[in-house]
Amino acid sequence: MEPFADIPRVRSDSTSSSVSQGSRSKVLLRQRLSQLLTCIDDMSSDDEASEEVSRTLDEAFQLCGRFIPTDAFRLHIVTWNVATAEPPEDVTSLLQLDVQPPIDLYVIGLQEVNATPVRFISDLLVEDAWSHVFMDTLAPRGFVKVTSVRMQGLLLLVFAKQLHLPFIRNIQATYTRTGFFGYWGNKGGVTVRFSFYGHMVCFLNCHLAAHVNYALQRVDEIEYILETQDFDLPDTPHVRDHKAVFWFGDLNFRIADHGLHFLRSSINSGRLHLLWDKDQLTMMKKKEAFLQEFEEGPLNFKPTYKFDRNSETYDTSGKKRKPAWTDRILWRIKPKTLPSEDEDEKESTSSDEGLDEYPLQVTQDKYTSDMSYGASDHKPVIATFSLEVRKCFDTPLVHISPLGVWSADQDALLQYTVQEDFMSSTWDWIGLYKVGFKTAFDYETFVWVREEELPETNEVIQLHVDKDEIPLLSGHYVLGYYSTNMQSIIALSADFQILESKRAVMEGLVPENINGLNQ
Repeated sequence: MEPFADIPRVRSDSTSSSVSQGSRSKVLLRQRLSQLLTCIDDMSSDDEASEEVSRTLDEAFQLCGRFIPTDAFRLHIVTWNVATAEPPEDVTSLLQLDVQPPIDLYVIGLQEVNATPVRFISDLLVEDAWSHVFMDTLAPRGFVKVTSVRMQGLLLLVFAKQLHLPFIRNIQATYTRTGFFGYWGNKGGVTVRFSFYGHMVCFLNCHLAAHVNYALQRVDEIEYILETQDFDLPDTPHVRDHKAVFWFGDLNFRIADHGLHFLRSSINSGRLHLLWDKDQLTMMKKKEAFLQEFEEGPLNFKPTYKFDRNSETYDTSGKKRKPAWTDRILWRIKPKTLPSEDEDEKESTSSDEGLDEYPLQVTQDKYTSDMSYGASDHKPVIATFSLEVRKCFDTPLVHISPLGVWSADQDALLQYTVQEDFMSSTWDWIGLYKVGFKTAFDYETFVWVREEELPETNEVIQLHVDKDEIPLLSGHYVLGYYSTNMQSIIALSADFQILESKRAVMEGLVPENINGLNQ
């Protein structure tokens, strides 16, 4: 039996560091019901028992009323230092595409993506090879690239199930250089933040300073990144202002003190726990308060650096680098604000006051590496999380739908209605997307929203789409409203079919059907 095989899943939430509001209420409820049974068994006076039973039931019913309905979403994070390698053809195992329950969000952080001057410039003009392989794999399964950010070799990609797109808002990205005194981007951090059903989440992909003797510099670098990165939103101006932060990457922390023979012997015998105390990140967390705010699952997988390429053998070169858990995934839940000393005593001491009306609970379901990929001298690390949230909203800002029959034989009509006031713009547009589209800009055609003036809430607006812009062949499509200010698709129509046009036959795109026979 493997050691630590029965370690429970790691969880945290926005109202407590250990259990969710629902779990805490359930515990209290069980306590009250236990007290109720004790009262019935022990009380000698009927009047006294009745009073005690009544009070205990009242408390139990109050706790029942506090249960908050939540929705569960699945998040899959990948971090991989790819060491300038080209992407593999198959990333199915890396993404665990067939896992149940299915994933809702994919966040992929890469380090050392090929960033030679010629390659980097070409990647700015078109999507890089790594982005392509992930988009080509995920798009047929209904995932759309929400956004990405690149700083030289650092790349961060975010994908979401199509149905979640209208509820991912206020997307912003930034980056921080730490290489060569902050002037070079080979080291540093790239960050994406957004609102997910009203909950502010942030994803930070880092590549920190290398070598065993630079542990303190690595701590200084991440502290600098956390303090200096900012966003144009008053409620979440900095990384740690977000309700949930996921920090990952090649953090480059090594295993201190132990010799190469002891390291490899411990790894080969499966006694990984012998190495945990000398893991530099674990050691630094004991000293640095800001690092203690981040949680991490147990390191029950082999150190992911350094391997001979295309193998599962640790470094056999002349340098014989010591194995280390350089590649990590951590998370942080924003601590509950503590009451000030001058607040009312009852308010500051009550366990039921100040509970978050819209809690967010994070549970780590899996934390491991994938040894099957050998293109790099690092192995990729993956983590899967369950996010339990109470949605702050579940209605799109805009309702959009096609009207009538759509085909390239005639102009088409669509209508949209603004259901809630937002920062709309005359630069907003409505795109026609084929089902399985990859990004917000992967449209077949688009039309601008009404140009003369911005619409009123609940006003029904109709727009025409020129028949020459409509696909000639039949297929399934959706309409999407893109907000320029929010930099995201904030509304999607239901799937609908565009019919095959007569022009398709005339132009020879499909065979002509005569008396039931294709000619």
